[in-house]
Amino acid sequence: MKNTYQIYLISDSTGETLDRIFLAIKAQFKNIDYKIYTYSFTRTENQILKILSNAKKKPNSIILYSIVDSNLAKYLANTSDDKSIPCFGVLGDLILSFSKLLNQKASHEPSGQHVLNDEYYKRIAAIQFTMNHDDGNLVREIEKSDIILLGVSRTSKTPTSIYLANKGFKTSNIPLVNENSLPQALKDNPKISCVIGLNTEPERLADIRKNRMTSLKETANKSYTNIEKIKKEVKEARNTFKKYKWPTVDVTRKSVEETAASIIKIYEIYKQNG
Repeated sequence: MKNTYQIYLISDSTGETLDRIFLAIKAQFKNIDYKIYTYSFTRTENQILKILSNAKKKPNSIILYSIVDSNLAKYLANTSDDKSIPCFGVLGDLILSFSKLLNQKASHEPSGQHVLNDEYYKRIAAIQFTMNHDDGNLVREIEKSDIILLGVSRTSKTPTSIYLANKGFKTSNIPLVNENSLPQALKDNPKISCVIGLNTEPERLADIRKNRMTSLKETANKSYTNIEKIKKEVKEARNTFKKYKWPTVDVTRKSVEETAASIIKIYEIYKQNG
């Protein structure tokens, strides 16, 4: 019988950083059973003591924490050690190393990454823009986009756009039925913005569409999942991308995060080339 690990994520802020780090760690180990306990805005010794008391009662507990207050982080580490609970900090050594490298004291301010600065407002504006320009909406404004995504149905255009928006990129996404479905502005000026085509393998796309139809309990639109029609759609899309010399990303086996990372690299090259 496999052990179930009790993973305690303790943060003095929202816990977003820890969530992502644990996902990265978990991806390296395929066969583990675990249960997550998330504690956000943990900023007192009393809070920590209560969490560790609960953790001590459960077998196979592991602490992963992100606390910028050095005294509080030290208290957590020492108390965990006293209770024989494995405990790992994800910021302490990094902050200290950067402090030495930059010859500057760290602020040790919880939620410092969420300060309402220009970068924050830029990200909020990008999210609003992207939501308004989803699925071919407001194409008359596409020149205001940082990035324009094109692709046939179910190539992850919307989730990728939203992910990019959270990184601060104003993103429009446009469904590609065929070349005639392209906005005239794109045909007239293919370099109006950083335009990127999303490709995928037809067989994988057929599976995704079938699952989508099943979840919606729809069976009428058989052409939507027809493999021969899909092959034609994908081929026409690739020909369109090639005709207008738009770079492409194959999303077949990529997560949204991986797709977005590839897109950002293309965008950086686009900006460098003016």
